[in-house]
Amino acid sequence: MTADPRQYPSRPLVGVGAVVVGADGRVLLVKRRNEPLAGRWSLPGGLVEVGESLEAAVRREVLEETGLHVGVGPLVEVVQRVYRDADGGVEWHYVLLDYLCHPEAGAPAAASDAADVAFVTPGELAGYGIAESTAGVIRRGLAMAAER
Repeated sequence: MTADPRQYPSRPLVGVGAVVVGADGRVLLVKRRNEPLAGRWSLPGGLVEVGESLEAAVRREVLEETGLHVGVGPLVEVVQRVYRDADGGVEWHYVLLDYLCHPEAGAPAAASDAADVAFVTPGELAGYGIAESTAGVIRRGLAMAAER
C-alpha cells in the first residue's frame, strides 16, 4: 500500500479547480509536482478541506500553488477523474468542481505542489500537453469569461 492517503481511496475525493483568466484572455496553468499527473500541465486546484467552502478552497489552492489571489466566479463544470492501475484497481478517484476565476493580486510563481506556472493563450494550450478533457473545461471557462 502507499503512504499517500489519496491513492487507492475508499471513496471519491472532492476537489476544486480554477480556470483563472487574465484580463488579456490568457489562462493560468500549473505543472504538477506530485501524482497523479506529476510533470503534466493542468489547472491549479486541490482537495477541499473539511468545513471549507468550495469558493474558499479554490482561493486557498490557487494561492498555495501560484501565489495569486483570485476572485471566484461561477462554476464552469463538474468533472470526474478516475485513474486505474495496471490491474484495473482504482488508484486515484476525484470529483472536481472547476470555477471561473480572475486574478486580483500577486504575481504567479510555482509553490506548494506546483513545479512551474504559466499564463498561456488558448492557441498555446496544445504545446503544454493539456488533457483534452481539461482543454474542454478551459474552452468553456474562456467562453464564460467572454460573456461577462
